[in-house]
Amino acid sequence: MPSPSPSQPLTRRRHVGWTLALLAFAQLITALDFNIVFVALPEIGRDLGFSTHTLQWVTSAYAVTYGGFLLLGGRAADLLGRRRLFVTALLLYAVSSLVGGLAESSGLLVAARAVQGLGGALLFPATLSLVNTLFAEGPERNRALAIWSGAGASGLCLGSLLGGLLTDAFGWEAVFYVNVPLAGAGALLAYTLIPADGARQRGRSFDLPGAVTVTAGVTLLAFALIQGPESGWTSPVILAGFAFAAVLLAAFLVIEARSRDPLMPLRLLGNRSLSGSMAITLIFGATLNAVPYFLTLYFQSIHGYSPLMTGAAFLVPSLMIAAGTQIGERMATRTGMRLTLLTGIVTGAAGTALLATGMSAGGSYWNVLPGIVVMGFGQGLTWTGMWIAAASGVAAGEQGVASGMASTALQVGTALGLAVLVAVAARDTTGLAGEALRGETTGGLRVAIYVAAVGILLSAFLALTFRRREASGAQPVHVDA
Repeated sequence: MPSPSPSQPLTRRRHVGWTLALLAFAQLITALDFNIVFVALPEIGRDLGFSTHTLQWVTSAYAVTYGGFLLLGGRAADLLGRRRLFVTALLLYAVSSLVGGLAESSGLLVAARAVQGLGGALLFPATLSLVNTLFAEGPERNRALAIWSGAGASGLCLGSLLGGLLTDAFGWEAVFYVNVPLAGAGALLAYTLIPADGARQRGRSFDLPGAVTVTAGVTLLAFALIQGPESGWTSPVILAGFAFAAVLLAAFLVIEARSRDPLMPLRLLGNRSLSGSMAITLIFGATLNAVPYFLTLYFQSIHGYSPLMTGAAFLVPSLMIAAGTQIGERMATRTGMRLTLLTGIVTGAAGTALLATGMSAGGSYWNVLPGIVVMGFGQGLTWTGMWIAAASGVAAGEQGVASGMASTALQVGTALGLAVLVAVAARDTTGLAGEALRGETTGGLRVAIYVAAVGILLSAFLALTFRRREASGAQPVHVDA
């Protein structure tokens, strides 16, 4: 890669704040899109003729392609250029969102959501690797990751609120159209605020066999986990999905071990900070990342909240997550990763258990508020800590694939956690109605959240494997993109 000109450091210092703002804005877009569609689902189903069974694919199509292409997106950022991929991903988001808003059939909308998922799979690792390469490892990067994480928390909150407002005022199409100017503006600003990628590295090949096997394998795994509760875990389609996913992922590991220029260098798994973070991220996805789904059911199905009221109910957890991300950055810098992650994990588990305790068919928002506050703060601490850990000790040229590895663990964990916890929450409610039905449903939700709290605590043992000053004592060496 060409050496930077003498003027580049000055330019970098002058624009670094705006560059970070743009990267945080991109994270806000992906987080916004995660929630904004949920509240519009009933209206989408009525207008486009989705059945009860097929409506889930408005969200599942996004999740399957997002999970399947994350690792490929991370490696592409390293090899093709992070700014190039950042812009490409945002343009994919803009175009697919426009098509989604214009869709007049269920098939076209599902296809548009799948392309949105691809855009997200390219954008997330590109954005995260840009943060990790433009900011020096140590306090500077920790602070940047905290701001990036806080933007994600804000997006989750705004998604619920904005989705309710747009759907009520303009119809479900507006939840797609809103992405078009946001993503388009981000793509244009990238050419001014993000350093150019420079010449591509020579002698580097794209590991096509590895890319095909891992993308197909993770996509099939995500499909089987998401569709399993609906089709039945023993149905031929789901069993075949798991079997083919296992074969493809095993083939991927063999290919990577033999490749001269692998898509995912297996030696990266020897980085204790990255591998430990991936394990914690997997559990985080299966537990803390899955709890909002059950909280949404509790608000809407048990207490009859409207979409807008549900969005307002998520204001407090979003604010606490944002606060936790900022405190997490300071803790990581001053005390190291082990204490930061342990504090976040234990706090998150305690808050989740407290949340379950406060849930009842006849209760109110105030009963669950203490658990929401404690859980949200712990979630924010853990979120920032695990991304700092995932980037620590990884060379600049491999930050994209490291980001893809960690984010794939998060996505697979979320799909796995939802599948398990939905099964735990399921209760036989045949013949029940009124208060009896609400009570039985609440009981199932409460048990699922208790199980999530226990699962969160398991990751505390993983946090203990970090050194006391892991990822906090690194020497700050700037790396230009």
